[in-house]
Amino acid sequence: MLRRGLGPMFNFFKKKEKEYYDVIGAPLKGEAVPSAEVNDPTFAEEMLGKGMAIKPAEGKVYAPFDGEVAMVFDTKHAVSLVSAKGTEVLIHVGLDTVMLKGEHYTAHVESGAAVKKGDLLLEFDMEAIKAAGYEVITPVVICNADDYKDVIRTTGKQVEPGDTVMELDK
Repeated sequence: MLRRGLGPMFNFFKKKEKEYYDVIGAPLKGEAVPSAEVNDPTFAEEMLGKGMAIKPAEGKVYAPFDGEVAMVFDTKHAVSLVSAKGTEVLIHVGLDTVMLKGEHYTAHVESGAAVKKGDLLLEFDMEAIKAAGYEVITPVVICNADDYKDVIRTTGKQVEPGDTVMELDK
């Protein structure tokens, strides 16, 4: 015999999907790795904030969320963004690449521009940067991580632009 009315009672035992305050998508296609794998103490020791890095598979950087471009570095090797919820993110393409003075980089946005998740921000020539002797690993840093109770990072796998790589809890 089928009993009616027990369905909602069993929902009590189901785990609710956790909703995070803000979600950061992968800004590049490639392998998501922990910050500790970045060969630079500023990023590896998370001096600028909590985060992770991506070993890029292609030379394109996309907006990881809806928000605003806070700054495009003159050398075009890095961009900082602020999400619609106030999360401050730095995307730094390569290590010591500021020394290239913008060579091998193209910016597709300017400071102050509104962006939607998936908009193309920067392009870079990975092979030319490597040939010049620089690493292209790309740290993605939450600069205001102290504003959050927790930063959950997804690493150790291949990601596509937009895939969730960090979830922030208030």
